[in-house]
Amino acid sequence: MKLYAARYLVTQNDRREVFSPGAIAVDGRFVADAGSAAAVMARHGGAAVEDLGESVLLPGFVNAHAHVPMSAFRGLGDDKPLMAWLNEDIFTREAKWKPGGIERAARASLEEMLATGTTSFFDMYMLEENVFRAADETGIRGLLGENVTRFFPQLGGETEEALFSRIRENASAWRAHPRLDAAVAPHAVYTTDPGLLKRARALADDLGCVFAMHMAETKGETADCIAARGMRPVQYCDSLGILDSRTTLFHCVDVDDRDIDTLARRGCAVVTNPASNLKLASGVAPVAKMLAAGVNVAIGTDGPASNNAQNMVRETWLAALVGKCAAGAPDAMTAQMALDMATRGGAAALHEPKAGSLAPGFYADFFALSLDCPHMRPVNDIVSNVVYCATGLENTLTVVDGREVWRGPAKGGLPIAV
Repeated sequence: MKLYAARYLVTQNDRREVFSPGAIAVDGRFVADAGSAAAVMARHGGAAVEDLGESVLLPGFVNAHAHVPMSAFRGLGDDKPLMAWLNEDIFTREAKWKPGGIERAARASLEEMLATGTTSFFDMYMLEENVFRAADETGIRGLLGENVTRFFPQLGGETEEALFSRIRENASAWRAHPRLDAAVAPHAVYTTDPGLLKRARALADDLGCVFAMHMAETKGETADCIAARGMRPVQYCDSLGILDSRTTLFHCVDVDDRDIDTLARRGCAVVTNPASNLKLASGVAPVAKMLAAGVNVAIGTDGPASNNAQNMVRETWLAALVGKCAAGAPDAMTAQMALDMATRGGAAALHEPKAGSLAPGFYADFFALSLDCPHMRPVNDIVSNVVYCATGLENTLTVVDGREVWRGPAKGGLPIAV
């Protein structure tokens, strides 16, 4: 057992308790204890203690939507709208991918995530076995979905049968892994057809996998769906019977009140991606409305080609600000709400009930932000500092599944008095 102590502990437990100073006890892969530093140390007197000094210890952030191999395309085709960017710059290059390049590019994104406090991610890409290997080696937790479209032959398979076989193989190969699992991830309504979406849903159900897809990302997507299917994207997918509580939907920018009601009734999780949606001028998701309706909302970076970062601390700050502006009210998206989406909401979007909090029985997934920086002082409200002041570059330690996977430069600080 090992104890980690810091000036602040933000638990994100059911009571959203904050302790100063605080500490957690880690036993193997799990948190065994969390609370005031004095109490935790008293209960585990013989355990080794690492004093993180003037830091805040908090649950690892969950990047609930990413395309991690796209770090290779960072800065490519910038400043274009979504469909032009995809068709002119991305799809043509993706067709030439080699497996080794996918794995190397995925590793670059995952290292960026770990360095900035992300401990879990939800990926959608092609030849995901390469991303699985990169995730296994870097030590991050992840849910990985092979991209499904109607365009064959494609990188993931010559035929639908070959593609679905690859998904089955990944699910079988990684199901017993302590940190990694497979999802079924059709790309979007405009790259699939009704039959393919139904078959993908059936495959997810057969494998016991989470089902995920891009949804209502732009007004153009909505207009095209209405023209082709006679319905908005959410209603079209609902008419196919593919939306339920094991469904995670990415973006949901162009959703109306009926769509939001459908998402809430079906129990779908939604992942907002503010930086990518702003950069591509796709729009701003009505996150406050979705939360008020009871929809679980998480935060994701999207790919490093449309963000262009994989930094969830930065993304959480942006989600908070954009949420306020979209709702026209500063209290429509509080710092605590944004932090909830980055931690507990992300865990729910990955269907990972043991992530997102630092409480006994939860995974020992956490990171430490140094407060020994001018922009992190003073601390009047530590949650406010995390959401509105931090950049992610203050991180000094990332732990996933009880294992230290990243350490930053040493930061000076005052000793903790307990």
